[in-house]
Amino acid sequence: MRIGPYQLKNNLIVAPMAGITDRPFRELCRRLGAGLAVSEMMSSNPQVWSTDKSRNRMVHLDESGLRSVQIAGADPEWMAQAAQFNVENGAQIIDINMGCPAKKVNKRLAGSALLQYPELVEEIIQAVVGAVDVPVTLKFRTGWDPDNRNGVEIAKIAERNGIVSLALHGRTRACMYKGDAEYDTIRAVKQAVSIPVVANGDITSPQKAKQVLDYTGADAVMIGRAAQGRPWIFREIDHYLQTGEHLPEPPIEEVRSILMEHVVQLHQFYGEPMGARIARKHVSWYLQAHDNEGQFRRVFNAIEASEAQITALENYFETLEKERDR
Repeated sequence: MRIGPYQLKNNLIVAPMAGITDRPFRELCRRLGAGLAVSEMMSSNPQVWSTDKSRNRMVHLDESGLRSVQIAGADPEWMAQAAQFNVENGAQIIDINMGCPAKKVNKRLAGSALLQYPELVEEIIQAVVGAVDVPVTLKFRTGWDPDNRNGVEIAKIAERNGIVSLALHGRTRACMYKGDAEYDTIRAVKQAVSIPVVANGDITSPQKAKQVLDYTGADAVMIGRAAQGRPWIFREIDHYLQTGEHLPEPPIEEVRSILMEHVVQLHQFYGEPMGARIARKHVSWYLQAHDNEGQFRRVFNAIEASEAQITALENYFETLEKERDR
C-alpha cells in the first residue's frame, strides 16, 4: 500500500476515531502491526485550536511512524488553513473527513453531510490539495442514504482533483453504524478509479479482512471499532494475510502488559484528572472477554486517581492469575 511517496509496511490502517485514536493508541496500534494510524478528527475552525482537546490532537512532530492527520469542516478556506497548520505541526499526510455521521458534525455541514453537495466537495478538495505539499487523502461514506449512494461520483471528483488515496466506509450517513456494511459500492469505486482504495466497515477478524480485500479488490483495509480493546488485531490480520494461518489469542499475561502500558501512557499524555477518565473506556473494552459480569469495570469506573487505577488493575490481574492456578 502506497500513499503518495510513502510506502506502508503493510495494508492495515487504523481508522480515525474521535476520542479514541489519540497519540497513545496510535503508537500502540503501530507497534502491534498497523501500517498506518490516522489521527482523530480535528476541526478546521481556528477558534477551537487553542482548546486543550485540540492541543492534544495537534502533537505530531516527534511521533513515531507516518503521521496522518484528519481535518473536518465545510468551509474550503478554513479547511485549507487547517491543512497548512497541521503540516507546520508535523503532519505528513492530510486526511479530509467526509465520513463522520455524528449529528453535531453534520449540522455544521461537515463530515458525511458534505456528500449531499458534490460541488462543495470539489471546492474543499481543491482548496486543501492546493494549500499543502503533502499527500491528501479522503475518507467518506457510500452516500447520504441508501437511495442516494454517490460514492463513485465522489471518488471520481476526488481523483481528478489530486486526492492520492480513498478510504470508504461501506455504509451511508443515514445507516450510521446500524446493519451490515456493504462492499458493492467499495468494489465499484475501486473499478472506477486508479488511485488506492481502502475498505472500511465491519472488518472484525482476519478472515473478514481477506474476504473484503478479495471481494472489493481494495488495496488495504481500515479497522476502527474492532481494534478497541484489541489492538493486536492488526498483527493477527497481517499474519493471516501472509500465511493463511491464525495466531493464537494473546495470553492473559500479554493482555495485562499491553493494557497496563496503554493506561500508563494515557495518564502521562493527558495528566490528571483527564488521563484517568479516558482510561476507563479503554479498560472496559480490554476486559470485556474477562470481566463477564462487568463487576470490576463498575468499580474501576468510579476511581478518579491514576495511581489508584494502576493498583486496582494490578490487583485484578493477580486475582485472575490465582483463580486460573487453582
